[in-house]
Amino acid sequence: MKSNYRVNASAHLRVLSEDQCKRLLGAAVEVLERTGVLYQDKESIEIMKKAGCYVDGSRVRIPGKLMERALRTVPAKVTLCNSRTGKRVMEMEGNNAYFGTGSDTPFFIDPYTQKRIPTSKKTVSMATKVIDALPNMDFVMSMGIVQDVPQLIYDRHQFEAMVLNTSKPIVITAIDIEGYGDIIEMCEIVAGGEEELRRNPFMTLYAEPISPLLHSEEAAQKLVLAGKKQLPVVYTPCIMAGSTVPATLAGAMANGLAESLSGLVLNQQTNEGNPFIMGGVFTIMDMNTTIFSYGAPEFDLMMAALADMANFLNIPMFGTAGCTDSKLVDEQAAIEDAISILMSAQSGANLIHDVGYIEHGNTASLENLVISDDLIGYARKITNGIEVNDETLALDVIDQVGPGGNFLTEDHTLKYFKKETWYPDLFERKIYENWEKEGKKTLTQRANEKVIDILEHYEPDPLPKDVQSKLRAIVERAERKIIHK
Repeated sequence: MKSNYRVNASAHLRVLSEDQCKRLLGAAVEVLERTGVLYQDKESIEIMKKAGCYVDGSRVRIPGKLMERALRTVPAKVTLCNSRTGKRVMEMEGNNAYFGTGSDTPFFIDPYTQKRIPTSKKTVSMATKVIDALPNMDFVMSMGIVQDVPQLIYDRHQFEAMVLNTSKPIVITAIDIEGYGDIIEMCEIVAGGEEELRRNPFMTLYAEPISPLLHSEEAAQKLVLAGKKQLPVVYTPCIMAGSTVPATLAGAMANGLAESLSGLVLNQQTNEGNPFIMGGVFTIMDMNTTIFSYGAPEFDLMMAALADMANFLNIPMFGTAGCTDSKLVDEQAAIEDAISILMSAQSGANLIHDVGYIEHGNTASLENLVISDDLIGYARKITNGIEVNDETLALDVIDQVGPGGNFLTEDHTLKYFKKETWYPDLFERKIYENWEKEGKKTLTQRANEKVIDILEHYEPDPLPKDVQSKLRAIVERAERKIIHK
């Protein structure tokens, strides 16, 4: 790590050298040329064949020249907006780091009972409301699969629950191309039209290949539709070293990178210059438990290395942090959350998701979310580095106060102490007696109180009633379609 390497630089972490990035890219290109990938969608295969790929049934080998072309045409910056105002609030490029939650967990910790319950439309609405209220949460993912509605169309319900409870950018998942199309239509209504959504998008799709090296029909179709609609798309392999990809971290990364970049080629062949966000959830399969580990050091190491690759390729990066293998919000959760958040903030990932996950991605916890919100503020203070100039060196103030004095009453202190110091919301700094008088509350108790306060007193900016009605009509239309199938 080189802290303040440049004048007024921030404190950043780098895992891979430039030579290592070149070698990993070369390995991914060789995988695509030599081994190839499977596309299970006929239109996608035709697009790749027309572009000059070598096609054998559904197996497609991609020439390096197509990869080079895709890397030239993909934008270096992707912007997302506030859904209510259209204001551009997330500019994903360089080392700009934005944090948000994850999506499709099956379980949720009820903040009122602390019971682990199935996720529902209500829990997604609750989670979204808390995300909207937190200052360090920049975007929203659902923190749950809506399970109390018809499952063939849960994605429409999920999006409705989110967009009604937040004005922040939304990262969606969609069951299939029909679900994605309906959600795009809902977004166009909120934005004020197709062109308005294209110019000021507040939504991006999150889709995944299947490791190793397979693009399902649904995933490939969504990549193509994103290109046709000229909307941003996140394409993210979720790899397990030793299981779905090689056990060596370099081999795992080469395989995962090939998957992400083969998605990029398809998306760019559909529409050159389409906004695309690469990334992944790169971790190990823990051989003792078989879990997809969110707390392993290899997870943090590979995610930081992947950010190096994204910066090397000049493509915005979808990262992962603020999550834990712990089954509850405890010391293990705090440690794993903190390490992943700090490493992600320092690594240069741009769209960092899964904040608030516990139980290796099976459960969402709002207490873990609000604790992580404080940790993100902590991490951002570190990555901002130290500003060194004539004013901040304060030599005249030092001389004026002199030996034996104090700086508490100086105007310079009044001017700078808030700017220079990070103040936590949940982390405890009171003297012992005051903490004792206030009930000796633990961090998790304070986090729970904050969650309850938001749920009972905070109100997000509402959508106009006529817009809400139009969104409801699309959801009800989808319900009618499945009834008549």
